[in-house]
Amino acid sequence: MSVNHLKQVKTREDYKQKKVDGKKTVEKPATQKASKVKSAQKARKAENVNKRIRIRLIPIWLRMILLVVFTGVFMLAGAAIGYGVLGSGDPGDVLKGSTWTHIIDLVEKK
Repeated sequence: MSVNHLKQVKTREDYKQKKVDGKKTVEKPATQKASKVKSAQKARKAENVNKRIRIRLIPIWLRMILLVVFTGVFMLAGAAIGYGVLGSGDPGDVLKGSTWTHIIDLVEKK
């Protein structure tokens, strides 16, 4: 069988029965263009059925807020560890303004 012969084979969907004035009539087979459209629609439906709907555990807007909050927390923790452990100071002094002015003065002096 050739490919052209397979295209000419009709299916039950191609012949639809229709009642007009109490008489049964048979519609003519769909054209190739219409059958391509139908097959494309079937393919889209199959893709939509197979698509997985993703429900996020944490919404994107909340992720952005958490990112900013965690960045601030980890910066303070890093400064406290750096000043308290490496610099031999009190880690609680990181939250004081006088400590930061002293650090800035040390950095800016030439």
